[in-house]
Amino acid sequence: MTRFLKTTKHEIGLSPQELLFRGQKKEDEIQLRIINFDESKVDEKAIKTAQQLNKYISDESVTWVNIDGLHDIHLIEEIGNTLDLSELLLADVLETNARPKIQDHGNWIFISLKLVQYDEINSHFTVENLSLIFNETVVVSFQEKRGNVFDPVRDRIRNHKRTLRSSKTDYLVFALLDTVIDHYLYVLSLFGEKIESFEEVLIDKPDKTVIEKINLFKKELNHIRKGIKPAKEVILSLSKTESEFIESKNDLHFKELVNNINLAADTLDNYRELLSDQLNIYHMIISSKLNDIMKFLTIFSVIFIPLTFIAGVYGTNFDFIPELHMQYGYFLMLLVMLIISGLMLYYFKRKKWL
Repeated sequence: MTRFLKTTKHEIGLSPQELLFRGQKKEDEIQLRIINFDESKVDEKAIKTAQQLNKYISDESVTWVNIDGLHDIHLIEEIGNTLDLSELLLADVLETNARPKIQDHGNWIFISLKLVQYDEINSHFTVENLSLIFNETVVVSFQEKRGNVFDPVRDRIRNHKRTLRSSKTDYLVFALLDTVIDHYLYVLSLFGEKIESFEEVLIDKPDKTVIEKINLFKKELNHIRKGIKPAKEVILSLSKTESEFIESKNDLHFKELVNNINLAADTLDNYRELLSDQLNIYHMIISSKLNDIMKFLTIFSVIFIPLTFIAGVYGTNFDFIPELHMQYGYFLMLLVMLIISGLMLYYFKRKKWL
């Protein structure tokens, strides 16, 4: 997912149904995986062609087709023909930079949202587009690249988890979306740990690197926010969708999704406020240090005003100055300067200016 909106000149004026891959190629070859299951059996395999889907989509069992990679428009079009997907729906699948949304196409429900993950190898957050389409017996998930994000769901199917194996596609969609939102919460928890551990550094060493780090955190959080905030609208709309593909008994599960995405959105807002507070604290600390320096320089200058006056008086060029020829006149002048400085420091201390 791009940090900013990207479009090219040749896309201007194209039909919304034009099949054009708008994104970055992240896989050398598109990979198709299929899981067909019901209460009594599980059939899982990798397939090469769209025509192999015909064997599974004609029965009453649940079929989950996962597609990794979107750059092969010809293969995507073949899949669309096999599953009777409209060109408008396929065009939405190929638009990886689009805002998350949900659409009811009559024979299919289309859901698009962002999958946020943490890359532990490179220590940064990644955002990719995820599209889900489903009807009564088939769920199709389109991912930009291959990953293991949905492996827990696959394991539940393989291990004969009763609720998942005995339900229709709506529960499988719930499980997939629940996994996506769990990743939101996990990524936000990691991000929160980074922000909270940074507070000690902010107080102890408020140098230029601190503000650079805060700005980096804000950029990362805004990047994540572009995926999570619109997903809240999608999940809320899905929970209110009146479709024959969503059974009423699963309404409770979709309401649970709403609660979880609200938690993610609230956590996101809290971290944004926390970063703003940290930035304000940084400026307050710098301002306080600057005030201390200015206070010291001001007091230092004020103390030297009478001393400069005394030195100026005795530096005049008059021939007759009573103390000029005293044996201890010089030391007496220094003593007076010290007494004046001490009295001024004492006065500043009493006034709590020091």
